[in-house]
Amino acid sequence: MADTKREIERKYESDTDGLPDLTRVPGVASVHDRGVTHLDATYHDTADERLAASAVTLRHRTGGSDAGWHLKFPVAPGVRDEIRAPLSDTLPAELAALVRSRVRHHPLLPVVRLRSDRDVRHLLDTDGRLLAEVSIDTVHAERLTGDGGTARWTEIEVELADDGDPAFLDKVDKRLRKAGARPARSSSKLARALAETAPHCTATPATDPTPATAPEAAPKQKRRSRAVGEPVTAGDHVLAYVRAQRDALVELDPAVRQDLPDAVHSMRVATRRLRSTFRTFRTVLDRETTDPVATDLKWLAGELGLDRDQEVLAARLDAGLADLPPDLVHGPVAGRLTHWAEARHAGAHGRLTGILDSHRYLTLLDTLDALVGDPPLRKKAGAAPEKVLTKAVRKDLDKLTGLVTRALDLPPGTDRDVALHEARKKAKRTRYAAEAATPALGKPAKRLVASMKSLQGLLGDHQDSVMARRTLRELAAVAHAAGENAFTYGVLHAREERRAELAESALPDAWDAITGDHRPWTA
Repeated sequence: MADTKREIERKYESDTDGLPDLTRVPGVASVHDRGVTHLDATYHDTADERLAASAVTLRHRTGGSDAGWHLKFPVAPGVRDEIRAPLSDTLPAELAALVRSRVRHHPLLPVVRLRSDRDVRHLLDTDGRLLAEVSIDTVHAERLTGDGGTARWTEIEVELADDGDPAFLDKVDKRLRKAGARPARSSSKLARALAETAPHCTATPATDPTPATAPEAAPKQKRRSRAVGEPVTAGDHVLAYVRAQRDALVELDPAVRQDLPDAVHSMRVATRRLRSTFRTFRTVLDRETTDPVATDLKWLAGELGLDRDQEVLAARLDAGLADLPPDLVHGPVAGRLTHWAEARHAGAHGRLTGILDSHRYLTLLDTLDALVGDPPLRKKAGAAPEKVLTKAVRKDLDKLTGLVTRALDLPPGTDRDVALHEARKKAKRTRYAAEAATPALGKPAKRLVASMKSLQGLLGDHQDSVMARRTLRELAAVAHAAGENAFTYGVLHAREERRAELAESALPDAWDAITGDHRPWTA
């Protein structure tokens, strides 16, 4: 089984040999020399280096205390999550699955071999506890593909101890810089090796998009020049939003497979944002290309929803039960809820991981890449963004107005529940449209996002109550058939009815406030 470790480190280069006296770092009582360790790592990637492009590293390493397979995902500058699996001749299936959203159907092959002599020091406090590990790594890199060459360098690496205070690295940083060290220009050995061993490469050290150490603040400027590639047209803004959601799908895939908290929800939101963007900005992106993609996104969102809806509902029912006075709880309600939730989740998650390995899903990711790379732009994509984006957002808001008005005109009951659910979905779409427009339209769009989020929460609580009551009726029937007391399910059902009534009664005032705050959008 693989296990995960949060790795927080900084890398340095120096023109001098050795290390300064690190006992002068505040908090360090002693420095223990741990000797030299010989490490031999082979890094794997696709032929077109898809993992490296995402700052993801996959290696098979011998030597040291953690020999095995290591898969590293970037979290922030100098912070990575390392997933480890035991040594084996072939890549463990669980690690292969975690990179599938990036490599798709492309085979993984050895691309670089790094052999390092690691001279290790442990920095300890007065109680002998490890604060950080500092090493001088002498690295020999060899490219294993094409006509690549070799490279050699020495670097200093400082890795924070597990559960250590990241602020301690600032103290070490100050001491190393005073001694002449400087932050490495590459965040990883692999990035530097790929650059320096590439065919016809000069020996200039590599730089990459993720610096090893957070850069110092740049001086403030009164005016800012437009960056190369910064959104200018309506199409630029829409594509920037599409690209961000495509990236989110790819990056969230491993977290969903690992069943990490909120991963399924976040991935489902990304699919919805993409689908909504294609529908809202039809004057920018050609429907002939985007409609089939939207169909697949709807399918994926539905599959993600099986797990996410279950997760939300289980949490709501557990919270409702915990809020009841003990004298209103009759029978093994907690146990039945737990069994129901665990059984549903296990089945849903197992199905979902199968979906993420499916041909349809991987093809969808390829299609999104192709769409971003060669976007199906219409004539208005080249126009200034203000008018085009405003009109698209206003159109969604007008449709939402009609749905809310219709729902409020209906009497309480199933028809109103359905109408409010449709309004909730339209509120999401309006929110996502305003999100995409915010970089171009500024504060008005940003305020609309906040209002739609608030409305979405109110309508979402109502819809969750509808689903909770349906589930409670089903659980009560099962409990009754098993000879259990179903009283508590009825109490929970009544409370959910009351929550729905409160949401419905709050909606008119909430909607009046929204329409009053955003009159320019409805003018």
